[in-house]
Amino acid sequence: MKIKTLYALLLCLPAIGQAGERNDIPDCYGYAKVNEYRQTNSGRELTVIVDQTVPMPESIQKAAWGQINRFVAPGDKIRLYSFSAFLPNQFMQLRFAGELNKPLEGKKRDSIGMQSLRTFDKCIADQQAFFRKKFGQTFVSILRGASDDIPRSEIFHSLRDIGDDLARQPANERVILLISDMLENSDFGSFYDNNRIRDLQPQAELQRVRDKLLFANLQGARVYVAGAGLVTKDIKQAYRSGKTMELLQDFWKGYFEGSNASLIAFGSPSLNVDLN
Repeated sequence: MKIKTLYALLLCLPAIGQAGERNDIPDCYGYAKVNEYRQTNSGRELTVIVDQTVPMPESIQKAAWGQINRFVAPGDKIRLYSFSAFLPNQFMQLRFAGELNKPLEGKKRDSIGMQSLRTFDKCIADQQAFFRKKFGQTFVSILRGASDDIPRSEIFHSLRDIGDDLARQPANERVILLISDMLENSDFGSFYDNNRIRDLQPQAELQRVRDKLLFANLQGARVYVAGAGLVTKDIKQAYRSGKTMELLQDFWKGYFEGSNASLIAFGSPSLNVDLN
């Protein structure tokens, strides 16, 4: 079956999730009518979060897409959020959510009729291509919609809201890929000073976050950041000292620890490790 024909077919299939969860990936078990043989998912969930207040260089966009493709495997769940500031059409949104099926293995295959098994195997074989096409289109659209004309960046509030959303989604293992300059600029305060990234005092800033109840609950996730410290066309001093970036990373390390998560890698701006 050609990929265009398959894509049209899968668009017509039911997207079945557990307990009413959103699932933008059509379900092969339901399509092949073999629900009674459904395999338990992997328990892994990848959450991709894109900050639309700063356009990312193409190199970072391509690297992020490659990391997502290498990480996501059959049985995994994936979620995609975008955020910027609390403006019309710019608030935090869930843009994609889905689960890839695990293939049937072992003795269970012997209990299924040949026609149903062929239908299921064909669907499973093409499901990954469908996911890459549909998720990829949404991911690219979000990245291309980023603009440095948005004067505010609500990172804390957005992460807190996303954490609340994740709490409603069961998963045993969570990984977050956060694509952002990590430079808060909101009513909380600004990480800029006189048109440059300011040198933070991590402990003082973390206390302010605590006082304003802005820590999130990210459900034990391992966090990877890409794009940290990128500067926009409005920032006159594009140079970022090593000290400035170390202080920024120290702050976010403490923030994620206070938000029930752990910062694994801090790409400033390039993330040079794979998700794991």
